[in-house]
Amino acid sequence: MGGFFKRRLIRLHPMLVMGMVIGCVSFLLGGGVKWDGSETPLPWVLLCLLLSFLFIPAYSGAGYEVRGNGEMFPLNGPSWSLFFEYIGNIVYALLIRRLSTKALACLVAATGCAWGWFAVTDVSGYDMIGVGWAADSMNLCGGFLRMMFPFSLGMLLARDFKPVKVSGIFCSSIAVLCGLFSIPYISKDLLPCVEGVSLNSAFEYLCVLLVFPVIVWLGASGKTSDTASTKVCKFLGDISYPLYIVHYPVMYLFYAWLIETKQYTLAETWPVVVMVFAINLSLAYACLKLYDEPVRRWLGKFVQK
Repeated sequence: MGGFFKRRLIRLHPMLVMGMVIGCVSFLLGGGVKWDGSETPLPWVLLCLLLSFLFIPAYSGAGYEVRGNGEMFPLNGPSWSLFFEYIGNIVYALLIRRLSTKALACLVAATGCAWGWFAVTDVSGYDMIGVGWAADSMNLCGGFLRMMFPFSLGMLLARDFKPVKVSGIFCSSIAVLCGLFSIPYISKDLLPCVEGVSLNSAFEYLCVLLVFPVIVWLGASGKTSDTASTKVCKFLGDISYPLYIVHYPVMYLFYAWLIETKQYTLAETWPVVVMVFAINLSLAYACLKLYDEPVRRWLGKFVQK
């Protein structure tokens, strides 16, 4: 079990640390101010950075919650999902891997129902499933459910995986995802007769419950048939985690620019959007090749296979 935890730390934590460093630089470049415009003293920023290295979340209102909007990791907001992934790995090592297939299926059903109720009835009040990013009781509960259902479902799919033969899986999956991502926010006003139900959360929940597992299943069944597609898939797989880690510090600066210039339409901002995309991709690739892979190779020497 100790080896498992070491391997997971080696896989995840180096880029997590780099993301916090980039987030700190981004915060200082943005003026070191909170969302309300008030300044954050440098000692609080440095304390936030240190605690983020140790993956200790900030609680809302603390001095080291430097952005002032309640994020548990204010230097790099999306790190909240990794916080729950760490918890998921601990639960897996201590419990899930010991469960029978039937018991695991029951866990999937229970967490799926609980999260479905949480999302559809809009317990968070966000009118979406984007919950878990703050260190309060509601976000911690919602974030845990949001992690446990897909995590345990993935384990169940892996345990009983039976590949299917379907041609064109890669292009079909991309088309389905693009179609889903193009659907705008679904307002409650569309069905005013249905009270206490978040239509937007219901749609997002159904995507996670049905569509995404099917795409993962089909994708795992497929095989690349030529060198070019193999290289593309490997590149996307390699860069996905670094890109996830580094993208939001750049987005913080982009948001600040939007607020400063009051430019909000795509027609006004598309050149900057393209630049932000290019910077994120380049930064992620540089971190992958110059930092993440070398550090993981070095740390891997200390872990017995």
